[in-house]
Amino acid sequence: MAHVSSSNGTGAERSASLSASASSPASAPARSAPQQPAAQASPPPSGASSGRRSENSTGILFGVGAYVLWGLLPLYFVLLVPAGAVEIVASRIVFSLVFCAALLTTLRSWKATAAAARNPRLVATLSGAAVLIAVNWLTYAWAVLNEHAVEAALGYFINPLVSVLLGVVILKEKLRPLQWVAMAVGFVAVLVLTFAYGTVPWVALALAFSFGLYGLVKKGVGGKVDAISSLTIETAALTPIAVGVLIWLSLSGTATILSNGAAHFWLLAASGIITAVPLIFFGAAARRLPLSTVGMLQYLAPTLQFIIALAVFKETMPPERWAGFGLIWLALVILTVDMMGGPRRNRLLRAAGV
Repeated sequence: MAHVSSSNGTGAERSASLSASASSPASAPARSAPQQPAAQASPPPSGASSGRRSENSTGILFGVGAYVLWGLLPLYFVLLVPAGAVEIVASRIVFSLVFCAALLTTLRSWKATAAAARNPRLVATLSGAAVLIAVNWLTYAWAVLNEHAVEAALGYFINPLVSVLLGVVILKEKLRPLQWVAMAVGFVAVLVLTFAYGTVPWVALALAFSFGLYGLVKKGVGGKVDAISSLTIETAALTPIAVGVLIWLSLSGTATILSNGAAHFWLLAASGIITAVPLIFFGAAARRLPLSTVGMLQYLAPTLQFIIALAVFKETMPPERWAGFGLIWLALVILTVDMMGGPRRNRLLRAAGV
């Protein structure tokens, strides 16, 4: 699921930043200029105010579009049956590279991508990110195709908590009191869900940690490369493996891409567009919206995935599983409250000269 970053952000801000990082590493919400003293302040032109409202509305439309497309992804995976998770992910990688190449050609952006590709350290970092997102894609596709869509949605609900945890463990960030409360509630929720599933919810944890680590790696990239170039380099790093997998599946007689008719082939080929379009939408949203708004929108995708798992796939939700999900949602509410209080907290700190 994409990168809005804040260089000094911690805790809840980071949860929104890292959970969004797979989408747009170079995207960041615009920050308003510091206000002038009251005596010098002049009212902004009405056209400027209207322009800001228009940009905000456009950003929300792009953000909702991105997260709704991600939320509907389980329905697309079901259309790809009888293809298995491995073939779906391999096809997604290959056709994403094809789409990125077409997009770079249309936008005449090959020069920027080539410049990024000549940086060995950047390529190595993006290759590591590519491995993490491939693990995430493979786990997610397997979960949806094997009646674990509820657990997959849980993984993306847990992701903001994991992002906060990674910030503490790896970046040595300090948590505020509300963030500690959210982490404690989230830990209890995992224990309850472990009891509900009869085992540790590995699918959810694998999705949350792979996506959280992906965001952490992409944060290190920062603004060194634009979103399309980043996606191109990542998919290019994975393409040799993906092509090898497709050849192996074909030789073993288990590939479906060329044996199930033209409609099936084009559905798999569409995975390139379905992968790239929400990333582009997200990048457009992240440039126009504050971090707090993006953080709120990120819950649209797992909410839709959860509804689809119950209403369409008819997966079961015993009471103890509802209890675990309820605790996760409570933890997210606490994180969101803390995040929404960030602007006021920052103003007070600035006023105090901190």
